[in-house]
Amino acid sequence: MDVLISSNNVTEFVLLGLTQNPHLQKILFIVFLFIFLFTVLANLLIVITITLSPTLSAPMYFFLTYLALIDASYTTVITPKMTIDMINQNRTISLGGCLTQIFLGHFLGGSEIILLTVMAYDRYVAICKPLHYTTIMQQGLCQLLVVVAWIGGILHSTVQILLMVDLTFCGPNVIDHFMCDFFSLLELACSDTYRIGMVVVTNTGGMCLLIFFMLLISYIVILSSLKSHGSERRHKALSTCGSHFTVVVLYFIPCIFSYTHPVATYPVDKLVAVFFTIFTPMLNPIIYTVRNTEVKNAMRNLLKRGVT
Repeated sequence: MDVLISSNNVTEFVLLGLTQNPHLQKILFIVFLFIFLFTVLANLLIVITITLSPTLSAPMYFFLTYLALIDASYTTVITPKMTIDMINQNRTISLGGCLTQIFLGHFLGGSEIILLTVMAYDRYVAICKPLHYTTIMQQGLCQLLVVVAWIGGILHSTVQILLMVDLTFCGPNVIDHFMCDFFSLLELACSDTYRIGMVVVTNTGGMCLLIFFMLLISYIVILSSLKSHGSERRHKALSTCGSHFTVVVLYFIPCIFSYTHPVATYPVDKLVAVFFTIFTPMLNPIIYTVRNTEVKNAMRNLLKRGVT
């Protein structure tokens, strides 16, 4: 990283943030500070609840624990810096810090994409092959799938960062965004970035698009299989699948929009980035608790035990 920094005239960037309006910045500071605290606490509450509740031992909740950990970590990569910049006049970030933010963001984002795919597979086995569910989804396989998600995230983010190694930045150094983003950096680079941009679109946008359609097909298969189930089982399956598919849509649609358009930055990119980097990690625990009776009951019991 030090070699990379020393080869560039630009060693830091200025982030313009969401708005230049001082009054609006103060309001947004309070809003995003609340969102950050709520997101971290809500996701950690899910982790603690599932860990301490013997009734939540199914593989679905094992995967949900790691999804909550990813969301809690992901929001700490982006939101604190953005929130502080709302009231800080010095909105700079070093080149090393910028690349670190990109690496961590894509590592956690890539891991979440794979984990959501794993969770969809878990629902497919539970609904379409219920008699073989316990045989297939054993603890060893569940742990292996989580490891695959982490490794996949690392490989994805490593590829992204390696694309930036040969880039040089000689000015300007102003990024019209609240975070470091690949397309924003590519626009500031002195060298030709067309091929790199296409690789980013293929690597990230292509992966999001392909996996989203795979998940869409899997849920069509699941819905088709529900016709042969009883009304009670059908209602429970639709509830769990509905929660998961809602999370999938909230995560993948902004991701597809952000990384499948031509290699350029647009004003709407910041709004889309706010949604999937800040609001989605906050909404995930709400979706999984509001629509899941078992999780809500476990949380109530945990709170009662804490009070007594």
